[in-house]
Amino acid sequence: MEKKDTLTGKRILIVDDEPDILETLEEILDMCVIDKAADFETGKELLGKNTYDAAILDIMGVYGYDLLEITTKKDIPTLMLTAHALDPENFVKSIKKGALAYIPKDKISEIETFLEDILEAHEKGIKKIGKWFARLEPFFVEKFGAYWEKKIKEDPEFWKKYI
Repeated sequence: MEKKDTLTGKRILIVDDEPDILETLEEILDMCVIDKAADFETGKELLGKNTYDAAILDIMGVYGYDLLEITTKKDIPTLMLTAHALDPENFVKSIKKGALAYIPKDKISEIETFLEDILEAHEKGIKKIGKWFARLEPFFVEKFGAYWEKKIKEDPEFWKKYI
């Protein structure tokens, strides 16, 4: 299992206010060393005293953008995992603020792949949209509809403003 080998022993911070999401991620990423936080303050405290290979942050309920600012300053590759903030504006905002991925909670079962994608991109110094986006483009086209289709397909220059 290549992904498990790649992720084995990586220290990951997960911040989400939903206990079931924290538990699910801990189970899926059982090959990693996981620190969990259910709120902003705990996440901030853990970031202040530990070193992480990556972070997975919710947006709503835990001040995810404030935590993203900290992880970006510490050069921790960060994946935003969201359900309630799943819209084009939050997608762009996440990437502009330094997230290496913006993943819907609907795709949580694939988190190993996305985490591996951002770790690989970070290792190579890539700060732009990567493999994870290619994997999710059909999802975003379906979820965001005509607006998304127009921006991605008809106006490739759109992304140059944000990335």
